[in-house]
Amino acid sequence: MFCLFYDFCTQFNDTLERSRKKNIMQVIQLAKRFCDQTVLDEVSFSIEAGQHTVILGSSGCGKSTLLRIIAGLMRPDAGEIVLNGEVASSPGTVRLKPHLRSIGLVFQDLALWPNLTVLKNITLVLSAKKLSAIEAKEKALEVLELCGVAFLADRKPAEISGGQQQRVALARAIVLKPDYLLLDEPFSGLDLITKHTLMEELVTLANRQNSTIILVTHDPFEATFFAKQALILDKGRIVESGKFEALLAQSQNSIMAKFRSQLQKTQEIGR
Repeated sequence: MFCLFYDFCTQFNDTLERSRKKNIMQVIQLAKRFCDQTVLDEVSFSIEAGQHTVILGSSGCGKSTLLRIIAGLMRPDAGEIVLNGEVASSPGTVRLKPHLRSIGLVFQDLALWPNLTVLKNITLVLSAKKLSAIEAKEKALEVLELCGVAFLADRKPAEISGGQQQRVALARAIVLKPDYLLLDEPFSGLDLITKHTLMEELVTLANRQNSTIILVTHDPFEATFFAKQALILDKGRIVESGKFEALLAQSQNSIMAKFRSQLQKTQEIGR
């Protein structure tokens, strides 16, 4: 009887440990250099499922490089990326190819394929799933409908507005229901109404699909809207991290001080 109970406890603990590891991103002692310049210097953090995170820092501090290494588009010089318990990147090596990382990407330049229609921009991503042409089209139209741009399926990116292009880029990022959505200044250049609408839709879609958002931004309103956790990068190193609200209220870092000032001014104008 004791042995059976012991086996049960062991299996339960193993299951619990696996559940803890599921959908956890770990960045361990990550470093990257370009020639003589250190872009990332021993960066370490972890993000659990649903822990939407904002990465803050001045231009050139390594934010975009960090996202590209996480996505598998760039190799680290040192350190590891561990996704859901599996080593995805290690020094000089991309062990897990980008399309196998369960990561969706939206960068500032959107990177939509200009010669393809909106629909083809989505179905091309689905080719990794080896779906039939009919299945891929149905799935693509479904996600375009979710993002409010299904009526643009036959147009090319140059034939639609900036806000519509953002929606297409978002649809492409979420179509495979990734564990993580990496967003690098995705709302820059949009008017406030379009930006706010897209942010609300993004959070709704991410929560529906259990995708965790990792956002790079200089905008305090975007950061406040999305973030549960914040990482502050300075000269390639994480100088502060923690719950976003706590950092916003207490941090003496110049970035957070600037955020507080901007938010306070907006509140005063609104009175």
